[in-house]
Order: sequence, then structure tokens, then C-alpha cells
Amino acid sequence: MKNPKLSGLSRLAFLLACCAAPALLADPASLLAASAAPGATAQELRQGERIYREGILPSGQQLQANIRGEQAVPGLTFTCASCHLRSGLGALDEGVYTPAINGEKLFKPLPRSYKGIEQSAAGEPPLRPAYSEATLIEALRRGSDPNGRVLGAGMPRYRLEERDARLLVAYLKTLSAQFSPGVSEGSIRFATVISDDVPPERRDAMLSALTRYINIKNSQIRGFNNPRSGAKSRLMAENMMTSRELTGKSLSLARWTLKGAPETWRAQLEEYNRKEPVFALLGGMVTGSWQPVHQFCEENEIPCLFPNTELPVLSETSWYTLYQSRGYYQEGEGAARFLQGHEELLKGGPVLQVVRDTPEARALAAGFQKAWQELGRSAPVTVPLPPGQELGKDFLQRLLAREKPAALLLWDDARALPALESVSAGSGRPGPVFLSARLLGESIWTLKEPLREVTFLTYPYVFSAKVVISGMGKPVLQEDNQSTLKRDTPALKSEVQKITGQTNALTQLLTTLLMDLKGNYYRDNLLDVAGMMTDQPHPLYGRLSFGTGQRYASRGCYIVQLTRGESPELVKKSGWLGR
Repeated sequence: MKNPKLSGLSRLAFLLACCAAPALLADPASLLAASAAPGATAQELRQGERIYREGILPSGQQLQANIRGEQAVPGLTFTCASCHLRSGLGALDEGVYTPAINGEKLFKPLPRSYKGIEQSAAGEPPLRPAYSEATLIEALRRGSDPNGRVLGAGMPRYRLEERDARLLVAYLKTLSAQFSPGVSEGSIRFATVISDDVPPERRDAMLSALTRYINIKNSQIRGFNNPRSGAKSRLMAENMMTSRELTGKSLSLARWTLKGAPETWRAQLEEYNRKEPVFALLGGMVTGSWQPVHQFCEENEIPCLFPNTELPVLSETSWYTLYQSRGYYQEGEGAARFLQGHEELLKGGPVLQVVRDTPEARALAAGFQKAWQELGRSAPVTVPLPPGQELGKDFLQRLLAREKPAALLLWDDARALPALESVSAGSGRPGPVFLSARLLGESIWTLKEPLREVTFLTYPYVFSAKVVISGMGKPVLQEDNQSTLKRDTPALKSEVQKITGQTNALTQLLTTLLMDLKGNYYRDNLLDVAGMMTDQPHPLYGRLSFGTGQRYASRGCYIVQLTRGESPELVKKSGWLGR
């Protein structure tokens, strides 16, 4: 079944949010145990979960299924989660309704509905009675509900032995059966994670935007619930929040400050979560890699939305962190794709990477090498630069003379420019040179003119676009196809502006997600909804593209060059080079 996409999800009210319902404040294991079938062990529930999500049986074999009467196919193609989603809450896709199959729905009568909206009138019989364990196994095997009604042709008929069927049913009883931690009757709790060595101006830029968002939303809620508010004011607030349900719940934001070395962060995060569990983490920033926080979220099943990091964890299997981009890594990938499409730039010799021994430069080099070799090319020659070592002219000249590279990728900051410019003025002038505009920042404008014509820059941001409100009240991105950028571009100039823009994008996303939970406050549902969203506008990356299971909303970059003259501009030399 194709990935579901919801339409009309974003709205003008991106400063408002929705909210809550009662929840158990417990860890994931205890939530499963609390609603498990009698006698089901934690191991059995994990086995049922694997059948549901991956189509893998306890034996290690793939689940087999018949679809539309055809021969059995591996369950990996038709896992339960592929249509009913990880949360089990289903989807509505262009008029095709995939019903919820979580524990809270399956084992109760199903009211008659229109496009998933319950509409049974008083005294009207339900569409079907509650499933029992036996009738649910019958539905899984033969595709008929408790009334004997044949389910749709798109519903696979699974080949399940009795024990495996009971394992899957036991897991379904626990699936989205109780609201997730962090949600109470009157509020929904979030937290943001900050290491104590983050510069104050960066920290405050993020916190100011997050706090402003929450204060405005909560102020609106108080105004709506004030008995002295006029009917017109109350109706206006209700319309902006899209439903009455969203007018009675407030948001709160805790600050989880991490102190000391990164290897101590995990214990600190666990303690914060033990004292006051939250529904999700918002934004956040640490010095260095996000990996310790990422791993904490994975193992505790806590969503983390748009952390401010250029060093995300790159994983094909992680679920709980949604990043704004793949960071520096995707710039290295873009450089590889550009060179692959411009064979005329490569004239014999290897590709040479000179890499400052920093996390940012190593990510650039790793992205290039992986993509370059996937394109069938030989591995580049990589020369590391220790953190304190200057890139001197003599060192670079000897390196170029020895390797005779077809292209030089210099993954370093502005300290490398004097040596590069000195070499380019002599007889040992290199071929095409690649630098990271993001790593150089404003220093790119100091690049001297003789070097500009052979230097290419990876640039991961949108060139020119603005967010406008459509006639339906939906924020959309309006691009003007501008191909040059002047020196005052905020993406390279102001770190504070970048963080503010990224945090505002987060709050817009959060409003849309909470609104479209439709009262189903399950953490997996939050991420299911994110995977079904239409593309979202972003002030730095332009358009964020989401999809089921997609964890990196922006996945590419442009290749640009500086123009000649005393007031150079950046000009595109490629289209968007993305995955």
C-alpha cells in the first residue's frame, strides 16, 4: 500500500497548539505490561511487536500473506504497520480509509462512520461488534470480521500458526491502548535539552522562540476560558485552534540542562525523565554530536522534534528523532554527486580530501566518501589535519605535488584559506577545489578573485523564498527562482537568526502535528502524523519533505561559486543535489 499523505494539515494558527487527555506516567515496558493480555510476558509482547512492525516471526522466518487471492508473498511487504501505521491508528488517504487496529478500538464495537468519523445514532447497531481473540485471529487468517463481513481486498490474509497468531493478538491489545506519558487532563508537557557549555546567545535564541510560542498559546487559552470573554472572541479563538477540543489544554516546557562530559548525559536524562516524563522533546542543542540524546530517545521511545544540530545521528532504522537536515554529511554527498555529473572537471589523478580533525569536517568527508564510492568511484585519498595544526603553504604544496589530484576537497574552516590562496597563485595551482560554505561562514566572502573560478562551495540552504498564506489559510513556500545571493544572506551571517528561524519552523510543525493527532495522544501517532504530512515551508531549507519513516526533512545542497568583482555574489552551479 502506498505511503499515506494527509492534505490540508498546516494552518495559519502556527502560534497555537492543542492538547491533552489522561495518561499513565510510566516507562514503555510498564505501559505494555499494564494492558497486556493475561499471561503475556514481556518477551511474548516483543515477539508480537516484531510480527506487527517487521513481519518477522519468532522463528526468524518472514510472515507469509496472500493478497487479492494471489500467491503468498513475504510479510515484509505487507506488515500490519505498513498500512495501519506504527501506532495502529490507521489513515485516511484520498478517500481510502485504513481503520485503526489498536487495542482501544479493536476490542470495542465499531460505530458506523463516514471517513473515519464516528456517527452512529442512538440505538443504531454498530458496524461490527467487538473482536474477541478468536474472531480477530479469523480476520487475520481469512479476512472476515465478527459479523462474517468480508474485509477489503487490500487486507492481506496472513498464514499464521496458532501460537504466532496469539502473540500478534496479545500485542494488538497493548498497542496504543493508553495515552503516552507527559499528558494530563489539563496540559501536555514537553522538554528541551541543552548542554551547559552552549554559548548563551545561541541558547537564548532557541529558548526565546519556544517560550514565546508557548506563552502566546496559553494566553489564548486563558482568554477563551475567561467567562467575561464575549461570544465573538471565544468563537474567534476556537476557529484559530480549529476545534473546541483544543481550547481547554495548556502546554508546558521544562529545560533539561546537561552538565559535564557527554558520557554522563545519559544518566542525567534518565533522571529528568523519571522525575517528570514528557510527551516529546522540542528543539534542543548541545556542544558536539546529538548521539547521546538520540540514543536516549530511541530506548525510551520519546519523540524528539528538530534538535538544533548539524551533527545528527545518521540511521536507517531509528524512529524517534526527526531532524531538520542530515547536517554537514549531506554537503559531502552533494559534492560527490556534482563531480559525478561533471566529468570534465576531473583530469586524471585521485580525488584528495584534506580533513580537519573536527566532527564537522569528518562528517563532510564521510558523506563524500560514502556517496562517491556508491557511485562506483575509487575511494578518495584522505589526509587528516590534527585540531591544532595549521594548514601551511609548504605542506599543501608538497601534498599536491605528491598526489597530483584531479580535485581537492578542503574540509576546513577559514584558517585554510591563506595556504590555499598562496598555492593557487603559483605553478602548483590545484584543479577544482571544494569547500563548505556553512563551515566557512562569512569568511567565504574573503576568497580572493584568482581562486574563485576554480573553487566550488557546498551550500545547503534555499536561495530565495518566502512563506506566504494561501487562500485556504495554509503556509506555503513561494520561490522566485533567484540564482544569486548577496553578502547579507542571513544563512551565513547570523547564527542567532538561523536558530530563531529553525525554532519557528519547529513551532509551526508542532501546531500541525498536535492538531492532527485528533485527540489520540500517543507518541508513535505523533511521528506517524509527521510521516503523512504534506511538504512544509522552512526559512532556511526552503521546503521540508516528509514521508513515512523519513527522519531527515532536508537531504541535499546546492553547489555555488563566487562571482568576480569587489562585491561578489553566490551563484548556483547546480540544481538541488538531494537524496
